[in-house]
Amino acid sequence: MPIDLAQVNWLYVIILSFFVFIASLIGNVLSWQSRSTAAGLTALLFAVIFIAWSYYPHGLPLPTRLGDMVPRAAAPAQPTAPAAPAAPARPANPVKDITPPRNPVTDITPPRNPVTDVTPQR
Repeated sequence: MPIDLAQVNWLYVIILSFFVFIASLIGNVLSWQSRSTAAGLTALLFAVIFIAWSYYPHGLPLPTRLGDMVPRAAAPAQPTAPAAPAAPARPANPVKDITPPRNPVTDITPPRNPVTDVTPQR
């Protein structure tokens, strides 16, 4: 599976899903059974709720962005001495062979069968 489910911020997903549910519920109630109006109202209400949740300084310890995993009060202390230069990072790609990939259709020719592969004689 290309998505690593252990890295998903599930609290953030649940909060945003709840916001979409509430926005959809309100949008459908206000639309008087018109699907396009309900979709537009839902999108507008979700945008308002999302912006209010993400940018209003509410002070709750819940995540407001995907990368926001550290609470604001737990900021690390500044080091007193300058750190030594770190060694350069090695590339993450473990492949050392740079030959092009093989194509089994064009690179491998099956052996000739003398019984079925008969060429017409002139």
